[in-house]
Amino acid sequence: MTKLIIAIDGPVGSGKSTVARRVAGLLGYSYLDSGAMYRALAWKALAAGVPLDSPARLAALAQATRIDLAQEEGKLRVRVDGSDVTEAIRSAEVARAASQVAVAPGVRTVLVDQQRRAGQAGGVVMEGRDIGTVVFPDAHLKIFLDASVEVRAQRRRQEHLSKGEALELVQVLQEVRERDQRDRERATSPLVRAPDAVLVDNTAMNAEETARLIVLLARELGADPWTGVGTRDRLSL
Repeated sequence: MTKLIIAIDGPVGSGKSTVARRVAGLLGYSYLDSGAMYRALAWKALAAGVPLDSPARLAALAQATRIDLAQEEGKLRVRVDGSDVTEAIRSAEVARAASQVAVAPGVRTVLVDQQRRAGQAGGVVMEGRDIGTVVFPDAHLKIFLDASVEVRAQRRRQEHLSKGEALELVQVLQEVRERDQRDRERATSPLVRAPDAVLVDNTAMNAEETARLIVLLARELGADPWTGVGTRDRLSL
């Protein structure tokens, strides 16, 4: 069967991570969270006191940092220089820092090279904000995942609440809008929909429905969508 490279891009709160993990599980593919790499570097920058407004120092930090992503017992583990930071990089502080780190051209150059090496053999679902436009412009299947800004903000708020971070919806909504602006207006690898990407608006869809839709699209391209899954997972939309 064809081992596809599936690129899922979209703005913050569109559900990229959850959907990409589920798609990878249904297809028996590897899952690569590019955002986790930027969060990992942001975590290290905060810990080391590297100024987030210094592109040169952030690029140097990226060059000197080893970031490893590995699936262990069904969960993506993130390590920085050998230390497990899977939980540490999910804080609101690191998320805000990651959006600043990601605009540094030198940082993106280093991490994009790592992402390409990780996914070049195929059989991978990779998500981020420039996967289909920069990292893998020749991906077999490109998805641009989106939802209304209000729904995306509510999802982000629920994520924070699940971690014990009580943020008001109005605050999260403002942060999402600011993040959208930074992502779309940055000079290097801005968030845009690739011309050949399939637009999937999941404002009224849950993660399972979204993932199954993407799996059906992959099936049309020759992928085997039922590798290693049970009877229940064989049900289509």
